[in-house]
Amino acid sequence: MNFISSAHAQAAGQAAPEAGIMQLVLMVGLFVMFYFIAIRPQRKRQKEHAELVSNLAKSDEVVTNSGILGKITKLDENYVVLQVADNVELKFQRAAIHAVLPKGTLKSI
Repeated sequence: MNFISSAHAQAAGQAAPEAGIMQLVLMVGLFVMFYFIAIRPQRKRQKEHAELVSNLAKSDEVVTNSGILGKITKLDENYVVLQVADNVELKFQRAAIHAVLPKGTLKSI
């Protein structure tokens, strides 16, 4: 009698093979959803920022990640020099540039 009840207990504990396939489908579905919600938009923003930084030119008016507004006076491969006030120039890494402003924005402020 003890042998029969243990045999029934073992048979009842096994999962159907469809359950493993459903778990795999669920995991793939979650990854695809995560890709479209998080990874793809982030890569798009990185690409747009890299394009913005590579297209910087002298006399562009920009805003940095820290919120400093200035006009580009010098450029080199890794750095940008911004004129933020009369006789005040600050040097930033190119990656610190957040956006290029329309011409004349600094005069209107």
